[in-house]
Amino acid sequence: MDDVDDDDGISTPIGLPDLAGDAPDGLGGLLEQAQQVMAAQQEAATREVEGVAGGGVVRVRTTGTGEVLGVTIDPQVVDPNDVSLLEDLVVAALHDMNAQLLAIQREAMGPLAGLGDIFGTS
Repeated sequence: MDDVDDDDGISTPIGLPDLAGDAPDGLGGLLEQAQQVMAAQQEAATREVEGVAGGGVVRVRTTGTGEVLGVTIDPQVVDPNDVSLLEDLVVAALHDMNAQLLAIQREAMGPLAGLGDIFGTS
C-alpha cells in the first residue's frame, strides 16, 4: 500500500484516515473527550432523582444510573376496586423519573452532549 506524507510529516497509508491530522485534536483529543464523558457519567451517577405522578401520591426514587431506590404510594390512592389507576400512576412516575434522568445526564455532559445519541434518545 502506498503512503502519503502529510504536512505534519507523518506518513499515512492511502485509503486510511489520518487520525493525527484529520481529527480536531488527533488521538489525544479523542482520549480527552472519552475521559470527559466518563467523568460526566460518574457525576450523574452520584445524583438522586425522584419521579412523581398524581400530584405526588406516587413517587419513585432512583440513582443517576437508573437504579430504583424506592417507591412510595400514598394510601389514599390504594383502591382495590381501581388497581388500574394505581398502575397508571406508577408508570407515569417512572416516565417522569426517566425524563429527569435524561436531563441530569445531559446536564452533566455539558458541551459534550452534542457528541451523539449516547443516552438512547434523540
